[in-house]
Amino acid sequence: MMPARGYDMTPTMYSPDGRIYQVEYAIETVKRGTLAIGIKAKDGVIMAVEEIPRKLQSAGVTQKIFQVDDHIGVAAAGYIPDARTQVDDARTFSQSHKLIYDEQVDVETVAKHLADKCHQYTQYSGVRPFGVALIVAGVDQRGHIIYVTDPSGTFLSYAAVAIGAGSEDVNSFLEKNYKDDMSIEEASALAIAAIDMKGEQKEESKHIKMAKITDSKKTLEKISDADVERYAKVAKEKYPKSS
Repeated sequence: MMPARGYDMTPTMYSPDGRIYQVEYAIETVKRGTLAIGIKAKDGVIMAVEEIPRKLQSAGVTQKIFQVDDHIGVAAAGYIPDARTQVDDARTFSQSHKLIYDEQVDVETVAKHLADKCHQYTQYSGVRPFGVALIVAGVDQRGHIIYVTDPSGTFLSYAAVAIGAGSEDVNSFLEKNYKDDMSIEEASALAIAAIDMKGEQKEESKHIKMAKITDSKKTLEKISDADVERYAKVAKEKYPKSS
């Protein structure tokens, strides 16, 4: 990255070549985070994250997958305390929408709200941009939806996407192997193969946490460690080059 020469002191200042360095630094923070993946299947959506706990840390608590509403989940990459703040805001927004309109909020509405909040933090002196990107996934009246928000305030919809360290190569892998008619099980195996391709630990599936939202239940459910191991075996057989 080119020297900022003082133009990185505040997110409200453009450099002469039209860049906002504070936002670029925040995006770089996301690229240094562990992988998070969202994949849309024919019968729902799945989210998978790479988490590397310490030896004495409680492994049953997922640090990077959050539930916003019954039908909406979030997977994060980057500075996770910033993710918690955004998720709390999204939960309040979602419940307020339900009280006002007497219906569940759309996934796109939540993603836009979070992106707008990220954008606000690029417009005022004395604040810093959020150092996290979020995969906002869910099932609503429009079907299966996945959005990604980033520190600049951009939000885009995807069928399959990865964020975090090595995400460029993982996204290329997803582009080659993703199919529109994938089931939840097939999408889960693809997500594990993608994480194992670039993840920091490649021998075990214990470093992978997953959640799903299906058409039938429309509620975020944690995928058990036993199922993750089963999907990992399928991934090794189906995508041998990624292991």
